[in-house]
Parts: sequence; C-alpha cells; structure tokens
Amino acid sequence: MKNKKYSIGVDYGTQSGRAVLVEVSTGNIIAQAVKEYTHGVMDEYLPDGTKLQPDWALEHPQDYLEVLVVTIPTVLEESGVKKEDVIGLAIDFTACTMLPIDKDGTPLCFREELKSIPHAWLKLWKHHAAQAHANKLNKIAKERGEEFLARYGGKISSEWMIPKIMQIVEEAPEIYDMTDRFIEATDWVTMMLTGEEKRNSCTAGYKAMWNKREGYPSKEFFKALDPRLENVVEDKLSTDIYSLGDKAGELTESMAAIVGLCPGTAIGIANVDAHVALPAVGITEAGKMLMIMGTSTCDILLGTEEKIVPGMCGVVEDGVLPGFFGYEAGQSCVGDHFEWFVDNCVSKEYKDAAAAEGKNIHTYLTEKASKLKVGESGLLALDWWNGNRSVLVDVDLTGMILGMTLTTKPEEIYRALIEATAYGKNIIIETFEEAGVPINELYACGGISWKNPMMMQIYADVTNKPIKISASDQTPALGASMFGAVAAGSEKGGYDTIFEAAKVMGKVKEEFYTPIPENVENYKKLYSEYKKLHDYFGRGENDVMKRLKSIKADARK
Repeated sequence: MKNKKYSIGVDYGTQSGRAVLVEVSTGNIIAQAVKEYTHGVMDEYLPDGTKLQPDWALEHPQDYLEVLVVTIPTVLEESGVKKEDVIGLAIDFTACTMLPIDKDGTPLCFREELKSIPHAWLKLWKHHAAQAHANKLNKIAKERGEEFLARYGGKISSEWMIPKIMQIVEEAPEIYDMTDRFIEATDWVTMMLTGEEKRNSCTAGYKAMWNKREGYPSKEFFKALDPRLENVVEDKLSTDIYSLGDKAGELTESMAAIVGLCPGTAIGIANVDAHVALPAVGITEAGKMLMIMGTSTCDILLGTEEKIVPGMCGVVEDGVLPGFFGYEAGQSCVGDHFEWFVDNCVSKEYKDAAAAEGKNIHTYLTEKASKLKVGESGLLALDWWNGNRSVLVDVDLTGMILGMTLTTKPEEIYRALIEATAYGKNIIIETFEEAGVPINELYACGGISWKNPMMMQIYADVTNKPIKISASDQTPALGASMFGAVAAGSEKGGYDTIFEAAKVMGKVKEEFYTPIPENVENYKKLYSEYKKLHDYFGRGENDVMKRLKSIKADARK
C-alpha cells in the first residue's frame, strides 16, 4: 500500500502567516498553524522609532521567514506526517507587497546603515503614500493614449508596484540607486526557499502592468514618468515571468534544514492570496465570482475573452488559471471596517454585556443587528474607510454614515456598515455585467464567510444571487497547497495540472445562502440611495472628502 502524500500551502496575510498540511488525494487539511508577525504592520514608526508619514504601511521581511520556521515544523509535528511524504509546497501573499533587494537577494532594510530610512523597508499592499505618483502615472498614461490602462479599469492604483517605485525614486533616489531589484514579497520568499528568482505571472500582470503578449509598457512611457525610470524594467525588475502551476525550483538544503522538510521538495511558482483561492473552491470555469473576504475583499472571476470593465483592478491572460482571462476587483475595507467600529465606537456597557454572555463583541453585535428589519435603522453608509478599490479606484475617498440620531444604537451602525460593503459589492457586479462579463454565481471564502451568517445573507439579498461558501476556513492556503501538488507532478503523487487538482481538492459547503424575496425588494430601495451617494461623493460632484483629507494633512505637519 502506497504512503499517503501531502503538500503544504503557506498563506501570508496582513497580520500573520499560516501553513496548512493537506492530503493530496482528498484535499483534506490535516494540520494548520499560524504565526503572528513579530513586528506587525508598521504604519506610524519603524522599529528604531523613526516616525512615518500618513498613509504609510510597511512590514519586516524577517517576519515572513519566521512564519516558515515556526509553522512548517508545527504542522509536521502535530500531524505526525513524515517529511519524506511531503511532495510539494507553494505560497501566496497579499499584493502588491514589494521590497528592494541587493544582488544577493538581501532586503536593503537588513543593512544596519539603512534601518532608519523608510524607503529601504518593505511596502505592504495597503501603503497608500504613493497616491500622488499613481495620479501622475494615470494622467501621463491618458495623455499618451497608453492602451494598457484600459486593462486596469482606466486607473493604476497607488497600491501597485510602479507608483511605489516612483515614490522611491523621487523621495529616496539613493535607495533606488542601491536597489538591484524590486521584487514582490511572494517571489522573494519563494526565492529564499529555492535559491532561484522566478517571478510569477499573477503579480506581474495585476500589479506591475505586464502583459503576456505585449510585455511591460514602453521605455518611452517610463521615461515620461521620470527620466530615471527609462530602463526600470531591465535594471530593476525582470522580464523572466513564469506561469502559475509551473515549478519554481526545489527546496535548498539550507532551507530544508531550517523548516524540517526534505531537500529537493518541489516548490511551486508563487501566487497572490485572492487568486490562488479560486481552484480551492472548485472554480475552473467562467461566470463564477469568488469573494475572498477578510480585512479587505478581493473578487476573482474567470472569463473566456478580454473585456474592458471600468474600475476593475485588472484583466490578465492566464493570470489566475491557464487558458482564461482572470478578472480582479475588490473592496479596500471590509473586516477592517468592523474592527475599527468595535475598537473605537462601542461602549464599555456593550463590551461588558458581551463578556457577561461569554461572547465575542462581534458576535454580540451581530446577534442584536440580526433582529433588525431591512431599513429599520434609518442608516446608510459609504464603505470607504480605507478608500475605494473598485470601481472608483480612489484611496482618497473616506467613510460616511448618514441618518444618525440621538436614538441610534451600536448594532444599527454595525449593520449599516455591513450593508454598505454589500452595496459596494453590488456596484462591482453590476459594472462587470454591464461591460459584458456575466456573473452567474457567487462564492465566498475567508473568515467572515464562515463566522457571520447574517452578513452573508445580507450579501445574497442585496445582490439577489445565491452564495456558496468554501468548505475550508483556510482557502488561500489550501489553494497554495494545490499548486504545490501540481509542482510535484503526478510522478511524485501530485497532479499534472491545477484543473486536475481542483476536481479533487477544491470544495464548497453543502449549505448555501439564497436571497429572501422580501429582503431583496426592500434592499433595492436602500441600494438606490447608496448609488446616489456613491456617485455624488465618489465621481467628482462633491470632493469634500478629499478637501477634508488635505486639511487634515496640513494640520499634522
């Protein structure tokens, strides 16, 4: 009888990294482990106390290596699985999370003399201080008639690679000059595992404006952004891009000794947390949108042809699964939204009441909010506490709640914030469908989809679509493990394609959410009002949010 084979997926999030050990023949997660980042998100100070400006978000690359050192031995020990039976490993990451490295692949922030220089550090996906540079890029691209812009919904986000590089070259040219390569964290960690640099097509396509057929934008375009960027692709990036499902290399002896696996274990090409989740719920065809719901939400959808969708984050050929055009959209503030509210706006009385009942404050608020009828609170919110990713693509937009009175209760606000994210989702869905990209089914994964049935029912009612839920509470990590099994191949007990792996390892729960007709009709009225506010504050008719943000920045100088 053959030994069972296993693969490992490591999912790097905003606050922590987690590893899952998965049985290749069933897709069952045998063990999992989480490591909180030692340094967490650095958005106010560097580790040495250096103060950061508003809208910065950095992390420490060492934290990512610690995740491997802690979680992989833990899942092996807890499961009792022998390292010889682990055939593959792959990782996924939030993106664009980028860092400057030297010729040896060492992050510049590891150098003692550079530890106080913010631009030497790794920029997290939600580093928004490059918005002015994104604005400049979009303006120049439009003036030049650059065709690539349409593939990204007409705007490049400040969260992406090139605006972040533009900020470095302008504000810290010495760091730009010292940098041998700018690299996505997901590719850097994979390089640490294999000793080889192999960049993935997903981050290159969605976050660095690379196209399978055309490559990167022209040197003339980069020169127009800044003369120093004319050769940025050749000098600081890479034109050597690898497809998802390819093998990145094999685990080096030195890393194998550290993480407790066998040297030569197959390592898959790196991926992005949202995109890697699609096959983990069994999606291998067009017309099915997956919502990856966490601190933010990312929407992934397959299509059979390239369509231009206003405000999408991107459409990339082979960007999610081979043979399809992968579409991405998303919302910058979902879980973060609710966390902000309970941390800052919920009274001690409510928190004490939740504790007395032995409940998490989110659970307590959800239970109270679920008793409210649609529209009963009289509240309407805009879900822009962390800007708008889709379809407005504007990080300078801010949150708003309308309809507050002296009788407004915390659970009413909590529900209004949840409803706001559902309305934002419906805007995205309508925009895709109007552009000729059908969305027939909705799927969801991530902690929220498991923990909050009220929220998922609200989403089903607002979108008027049934919603299927991932069978795994660690969907991106499961997806990464599937690509690890594909990197190993069938000869080692894995799979030769991600489609074969998805048929066996990708799953959803049997129960799903169905729209409630009465709620659907009532939400149509509220959604109509949301759209009016969305367009009034988001499309330039009233830029009060941006003016307030400017006044805030001036006051903090």
